Order: sequence, then structure tokens, then C-alpha cells
Amino acid sequence: MERTIALIGFGEAAMAFAPGLSASLRAYDIKTDHADLAAARRDQYNSLGVTGCDTAAQAFDGAEAVLSLVTADQALCAAESAEIAPGTLWFDMNSVAPDTKRAAAAAIHARGGRYVDVAVMSPVLPARTGVPLLVSGPHAEAGAAVLRALGFGNVRVVPGAVGRASSIKMIRSVMVKGLEALTAECVLAASQAGVLDDVLASLDASEKPKPWAERADYNLDRMLAHGLRRAAEMEEVVKTLDSLGTGSAMTTGTVVRQRAIGALGATPPDGLAAKLDLLTRKADAA
Repeated sequence: MERTIALIGFGEAAMAFAPGLSASLRAYDIKTDHADLAAARRDQYNSLGVTGCDTAAQAFDGAEAVLSLVTADQALCAAESAEIAPGTLWFDMNSVAPDTKRAAAAAIHARGGRYVDVAVMSPVLPARTGVPLLVSGPHAEAGAAVLRALGFGNVRVVPGAVGRASSIKMIRSVMVKGLEALTAECVLAASQAGVLDDVLASLDASEKPKPWAERADYNLDRMLAHGLRRAAEMEEVVKTLDSLGTGSAMTTGTVVRQRAIGALGATPPDGLAAKLDLLTRKADAA
């Protein structure tokens, strides 16, 4: 018998995963509660063969597992309000702090559900169900087996309690998202000072993964497209670092920079020069 899986949240990740999942899919997204957004979201459900639901409870009905794919600031709320049947697997795939995951796990376990801490370790596109996943918690082994059966091809169990997988994700994000924010600060200043080419050439001379112009273009593209979501995630990283007592000054700055660029709501233009021009014009207008 085909599995029934509920998708809570239907943004980029859910839409990337849905075509590759071997299950009957139901989805609920908060945007369907808004008259001006509902039609577009329902069209997306239909285009991917997903049954759209009017409420989260409808999506949960009869589902043996839930993929929670909401924004970081809604992850705990989604778990606390979940009306799930006992034994339901709750895959929390959101980018949030370990403490947030532990609080969500407590809410799910109180309802008799089985919570799995899932860390998505790279962008969901173009990898889709091939994206690397780390899972932890008391139901990690059972959860990993279900994820693999659904079609996820790169799942690794991290031994330990809920929060261990997300700790790896959060602390890694200090570097990954921090470099994006530092890139913006660097190239905007270099462009304004008229020394962009010299600065990029200097960086190229000291590091060889790929030319820094390409890296800068890519990082600004990610921030323009996803800065608000990344800022929400990085707030959870701040919580992670603060809970460890190691300091979070740079990561706090990353939140500010990611949110400022994401809040522009601009479609990323092609090429570094065009992106710098866009950001400079927006800053001047402000």
C-alpha cells in the first residue's frame, strides 16, 4: 500500500522534493489562508500532483509521516499545533537551533508522535531528493529507513539526541552564511572605492576554489533571493552560539546584512556588476 505523507509548508524545499517522493502526498501551506495567495499555491500543488488541504489537520489525517518544511520562525509553532496520530513520524527539516528542535520534539512526543531531527546540508536545488540529510534523535534509525524508502538517497544517521544533527547544520552555517554576508560587505565597499578588480584579484591570488568574482556573484544572488529566510535561520544560529557561550557578534551582523538585502525584494539580475549596481541604487534611494 502506498504511503501517505503530509507536507507542512510548500515553499522551495517541498516543491523540490515532491516530484521524487514515492508516496501519496498531501500538503498544507499557510499561504492558502490568504485570499490573494491561495490560488497560486493551489496551482503549485496541482502541477506537482499533490493534494492540497485547507488545514494542517486535513493533511495529517491518515498520514504516517510529516515533512515539516516551514520557515525557521514557524518551525516550533508547527510542531506545537500539530494534531497528529500516535506513532506518526515528524521529520523536522527546518533550519533552526538545537534548543528549538528539542522544544519541538517535546511537543510532538507529548502527542505520541515520533520526532526526527533532520538537517538539510546543502541547497535543495538542483539536488532535490539527493540532497545530503543528517538525522538524529531516538527515532533516527526508523526515520532514516522511511526517508530512504520515500526516495531520499543521501541520508546519514548521526548518533545522539535530538539537536545533534541541527548542531552540525547551525554551526556550519556560521561559515557558509557568514561568508555570504562578508562577501557583500567586501565587494560593495570595493566597488564604491573603485578598487573592485584589485580586491578580487588579491583574493584570487590567495585562494583557488573558483574565481572570487563568481563566488561574489553567487553569494549576492543567494542573498537577494533568500536573504529573509536566511536571516531567520541565522537568528537560530545566534541562539546556538549563545547557548554554547562562544560569542555570536559576527553571526548577529550576518542576520542584519542578510535581512537588509533580502528585504529589498528584488529579482537577482545576471552578473556581479548588475547586482552591485542594484544594491547601490537601493541603498542610495533609502
